[in-house]
Amino acid sequence: MIPEKFRNYMFNENDFMPDDYHSEDEEKEKLVKKLVLLISDDIQLHSVKDVSCNDPDFWLLDTLLNKEQIRLMLSFKKKRVVKLSIEEIAKRNEMTVEHAKEVADSICEIGLLEFDYETKDHSRQYFVPKFVVGSGEYMMMSSKVTEEHPEVATFFNYASSVPVGKVAHMVPPGGGGLGMHVIPVEKAINTNPQAVSVEKISHWLNKYDKYCLDVCSCRRQQRIRGEGAGDIEDYYCIAVGDMADFLVETHKDARYATYDEVMEVLEISEKKGYVHQITNLDGENKIVGICNCSNTTCNALRTSQLFNTPNMSASAYRAHVDRTKCAACGKCVEVCPVGAAKLGQKLCLQNGLYVEYPKSELPDDVKWSPAKWNKNYREDAKINTYDTGTAPCKGACPAHLSVQAYIKMAADGRYDEALRLIKQDNPLPAVCGAVCNRRCEDRCTRGTVDQPVAIDEIKKFIAAQEINAEKRYVPECGNGIGKMYGDEYKIAVIGAGPAGLSAAYYLRLNGYPVTVFEKEQEPGGMLRYGIPSFRLDRTVIDAEIEVIKEMGAEFRFGVNVGSDVTLDELRAQGYKAFFVAIGMQAGRKIGIPNEELAESGVEFLKRTNADHGKLLSGKTIVIGGGNVAIDVARTALRAGADTVEMYCLEGPDEMPAAKDEIAEAKEEGIIIKNCWGPKEILAENGVVKGIVLKQCTQVYDRNGRFSPLYDENETKTVACDHVILSVGQAAVWGDLLKGTKAEVRGNGTIVADPITLQTGEPDIFAGGDIQHGARFAIDAIADGREGYVSIHRYVHPGQGLTIGRDLRTFNELDRDNIRVETYDNAQRQVPGMKPGDAARTYDDMRLTFTEAQVRAEANRCLKCGLSVVDQNRCIGCGLCTTRCEFDAIHLERDMPAASNMYVGEEGKLKAILPYAAKREIRILTKKNR
Repeated sequence: MIPEKFRNYMFNENDFMPDDYHSEDEEKEKLVKKLVLLISDDIQLHSVKDVSCNDPDFWLLDTLLNKEQIRLMLSFKKKRVVKLSIEEIAKRNEMTVEHAKEVADSICEIGLLEFDYETKDHSRQYFVPKFVVGSGEYMMMSSKVTEEHPEVATFFNYASSVPVGKVAHMVPPGGGGLGMHVIPVEKAINTNPQAVSVEKISHWLNKYDKYCLDVCSCRRQQRIRGEGAGDIEDYYCIAVGDMADFLVETHKDARYATYDEVMEVLEISEKKGYVHQITNLDGENKIVGICNCSNTTCNALRTSQLFNTPNMSASAYRAHVDRTKCAACGKCVEVCPVGAAKLGQKLCLQNGLYVEYPKSELPDDVKWSPAKWNKNYREDAKINTYDTGTAPCKGACPAHLSVQAYIKMAADGRYDEALRLIKQDNPLPAVCGAVCNRRCEDRCTRGTVDQPVAIDEIKKFIAAQEINAEKRYVPECGNGIGKMYGDEYKIAVIGAGPAGLSAAYYLRLNGYPVTVFEKEQEPGGMLRYGIPSFRLDRTVIDAEIEVIKEMGAEFRFGVNVGSDVTLDELRAQGYKAFFVAIGMQAGRKIGIPNEELAESGVEFLKRTNADHGKLLSGKTIVIGGGNVAIDVARTALRAGADTVEMYCLEGPDEMPAAKDEIAEAKEEGIIIKNCWGPKEILAENGVVKGIVLKQCTQVYDRNGRFSPLYDENETKTVACDHVILSVGQAAVWGDLLKGTKAEVRGNGTIVADPITLQTGEPDIFAGGDIQHGARFAIDAIADGREGYVSIHRYVHPGQGLTIGRDLRTFNELDRDNIRVETYDNAQRQVPGMKPGDAARTYDDMRLTFTEAQVRAEANRCLKCGLSVVDQNRCIGCGLCTTRCEFDAIHLERDMPAASNMYVGEEGKLKAILPYAAKREIRILTKKNR
């Protein structure tokens, strides 16, 4: 049986774990128990020599083999070391050679017997492999075996964890020949004079002249168990030499490959953040394969991460950061498979010292037990910052742009690279450069010294390249080895606003065929129809959408999903999932007399965006105090109003509108009256004549909830010709959700999981304003990315929506506990304006920074953040070096002993037992001290 401590840590309800398994054949039961002792990797089982029918080793062999096959395997007599020709097997089993070959080959096809051609005449010889690395992988590589016996996935999960879990803490650096071993990205060590040949993939590829690609066993295992984390099984593993022949000839899911095809897989794997590992079973002169592993699915990496014993996996190298070069982009953190790299701070504390970061505890001289294990290793690997925090701009931005890094690039004149960096996290940077509410600047540490860095203006300058078709950055799209997914993975995005555009971008970027359905005739949603062009020029919207079109996303305009086509009809057309991002398209009602004579702010902006003519006259009253209300008031002036007054519930310091937009409105002559709410619209013969307002005495209650109170006796009447209500937005669902299990809240927003964005209907995901209420474009853009992550996992069976998911949480450093001694004392740069009367034109009169301004402003950055590596946790894969754009992180050969390679049993004698003995002495010495 599987010990309880292991059940709690690495098995789930999908696993096959019988408590009363028994063989139907008494004779077969005895034979199976003998075979278990021949094959099993479980040291404890060998020591007690008592095999239970509930042991996975037993029920697996009993299920997969018949008695004839078992007897043939028992004829090898000694544990694994014996290699026999088919003639010898036939003789030992009193069979004809032909029949012996038939039986032996049938066992090879299952995966419980192996062969190679390491004989003088290159003839085939058979042997009994280990369960792991060995039979476990071979069985999982056969879709025929796993489809007929899905319980094999449970066995592979068991065999790759439970036996080694009992000894993992006693294993020396390099793994002592127990299994797999990390081999670094070769570019990361090519210039290191200490590097030796066995540490380079090129050495092993050049050693062999035959390769095959095979489907990853671990990814398949986790898919069957429902434990996948979005790393889809594909031809990521590389077998070399005789192993390539074995896999192909025994009909595993494998195919021969050329050297160039193998190199392509290795390059794609590095781009996707997969760790290279080689087998460490046969000494320094032989490997059988190179794997490209994901920490969320790989069993070999799990042995080091779950048990907190990195010796099991780590290479001879450890990553080190040059703090003088690091710009805290966080890309090394994102790609680090084990969470060794995290973001911290570069600034010193008030006491003049740098933050000291903790190191992971190792079992080198400490008693180890399940209390030291880490069941949540996959999730912990995605913790992005230390508790003490990092640069505040990173966390304040909903999309978590690498602000410090692109500012550094701008300071160095690396504008193209800065744009590519930004678009990893924000596909609409030019749009945001025009309309972002700049939360990064609100938290900028420089603001505690004088004024925040003009982050958004720097981004706006960088993103201006998007307007010029020749300089646009159109990223390469693809899902990995298969390049692009086919129509069997079609995704529908409903709504072409910022959330929908972002989802389409990331879906297409990662290889999905995506169609965006938009009921209007042009894309952009509220960007186009709800923001005036003097704030967001239409050429900016068009340019960034054009990039998404060039990536291959399809757009269908004038299609109202729910009436023109239903979700069921789209499902029948082959769409596998839906991302609903229809926004809040209507104005909210407030329930006052004659309200029907007022126009909503949303409808007014849509009307004026389509027609820049004279639509108003006389005096216009705008009700509301947010950014949309400011836009409405400024647009009313341009639409012909003689005067515009705004009335809002909030006091001057409570207004939700951005301070700079309030200032711009006042500069244009708009009058803002605070602490007043509408009571009644006055009319004669259906024509607006004025509005009655009542004084607001409280907007929010003591818990910060919107709960306005009024003095009904304190009123005033204002004569006017038009009233525009801009007090919030409402949803217009139509029949979109008809017949689904998706639920809608009282305020019109859809109920969805806050992390996965999945609704009550499993194939419907939702983001943007329709999911959380009216916010900003950057919030919707962030939702689009998360929508992609969830949809990618959803459309592939067996993938969990939250397992090993990067929640993109970035703690902010303590701005009250820093010492800033030296910095560029230049004042904040201010962008220029085009000549002309800004209050009467729909043109955006704001200029971008000049290049000189960009460099001057970029140098004001205090460079708060820093990547920090915990060398005790680092496995030396080198992936971090592939992401760094600043040459700030390198591998150093700190643990040369980790490159020692052993032959199976030899490793136990020469490496594991001596290390375990020395470790025990260290523990006793430490205890005595």
